[in-house]
Amino acid sequence: MTASVLTALIAVLGGVVAAAASYWFTKQREREAEWRKEKLVHYKAFVESLSGVMEGESTSDGQRAFAKACNNLLLVAPQSVIQALDEFKNEIKTSNPNKSLERHDRLLAALLVVIRKDVGISPVDDPASFKALLWASGVKADPP
Repeated sequence: MTASVLTALIAVLGGVVAAAASYWFTKQREREAEWRKEKLVHYKAFVESLSGVMEGESTSDGQRAFAKACNNLLLVAPQSVIQALDEFKNEIKTSNPNKSLERHDRLLAALLVVIRKDVGISPVDDPASFKALLWASGVKADPP
């Protein structure tokens, strides 16, 4: 094989490998973007459901929406989110006789930090100073 044929063969193979690698990386980015979009749908539903379980605004429909949103997170959230979610749910559950607003706020902030990390919020949050306070509508919940 002559040097010019070998050079041409290497150039062709290099072009094929470069095209294949470019295609693969593009598809990988598309899959990651689609997965991130799917996670955002579930995370948004979860954050929206928090309004339905707030003290003074909790309703049975709100409780069901919250339970559904939490259960759906089990499909898409990484272990760190699920662990933080479990800690938060243990704090707010009705059977917890030792509820604390300070602990609630701390666990909610920790949960939101790991959620934001999972979806790639930039710049990265500082867990030590991150605060997240829910906003209440002020409208009393319907009596059961």
